[in-house]
Amino acid sequence: MDCSGSTLDLSRPHGKDAMTSQTNRVPAWSFAVVGPVLLVSACFAWAFASTLTDLAHVWRTNDQYSHGFLVPGFALVLLWLRRDKLDRASARPGLLIGSLLVVLALGLRLAGVYWYFLWLDTFALVPCAAGLCWLLGGWAAWRWAWPAILYLIFMVPLPYRLSTALSAPLQSLATTASTFLMQTIGLPALSEGNVIVLNEARLNVVEACSGLRMLVVFVALSAAMALLTRRPLLDKLILLVSAVPIAVVSNILRITATGILYETTNSETANLFFHDLGGWLMMPLGLLFLAGEVKILSYLLIDPPPAPPRPVRDPALQRLRKQPSRTRPPRPTTPPARKPEKAPPALAKPTAERR
Repeated sequence: MDCSGSTLDLSRPHGKDAMTSQTNRVPAWSFAVVGPVLLVSACFAWAFASTLTDLAHVWRTNDQYSHGFLVPGFALVLLWLRRDKLDRASARPGLLIGSLLVVLALGLRLAGVYWYFLWLDTFALVPCAAGLCWLLGGWAAWRWAWPAILYLIFMVPLPYRLSTALSAPLQSLATTASTFLMQTIGLPALSEGNVIVLNEARLNVVEACSGLRMLVVFVALSAAMALLTRRPLLDKLILLVSAVPIAVVSNILRITATGILYETTNSETANLFFHDLGGWLMMPLGLLFLAGEVKILSYLLIDPPPAPPRPVRDPALQRLRKQPSRTRPPRPTTPPARKPEKAPPALAKPTAERR
């Protein structure tokens, strides 16, 4: 007790505990936390300003990559949804791994500019963002942000050679399967190369209708759904791989519906559906397929039981367990002395009867 009459508050830490508690309590939105992030983000935007401008131009002019505007926004939403996984107390700069990733990104940029391979320049965004994440928070920050950083791959357009190599087989597959499906339902359809002949109408399955656009979009949607759903790893992998057949089937149904409209209505309505409405309707159809797949997987694959909670590892409790116990051994208790049992009284002898 103090001379002034104030009492000591035992609920607050004192001494060394008070110093450690004050240093560990860093506000979540203090300048010491937000300042380095804003500075690094500004340097990142300045270094990749020309690359980001070229990407925005591709997203705006090429319908195959128009979903690129949504990818950074979804990455930010994913970071916000995973905010509870960020351990600020254990965040330490990972200088080695972060520096290697930044050097890799710079090497990709230099190689892309030197050999005029623009895809390397755009892809360098992903390792650079990963390297900055390691430099700011190390393993703790990477464990929190890795799904959002890897999801940025979907905003990068495919290389031209890879896009051309995938378009040709997809185009041929869509033409053959759509022709077979039209013949199955009774339409007089014949395929001549990548052209479907329907009586007097000719339906050209050009490169833009190969289904590559739907393939890229559905893979991005499947990855987003796999990241958002709380399912086992096997379910998420099946969901991601199934984006390829879903995209192919959706494109085949689109071409088949166009052929039916050619036979039942006029060519203007069919062209409107094929070029405008069909593309918009394939997105809800793909989401419906993905939702049905998740429902089927919930019946086929049983979720494993939750793991038991791990015991809390408190250093103070561990020290107490290691210390020998100072309790006194219990005193041996002697059983109480048994009282001697009383002998039963002797039977009295019968007196002789008088004669």
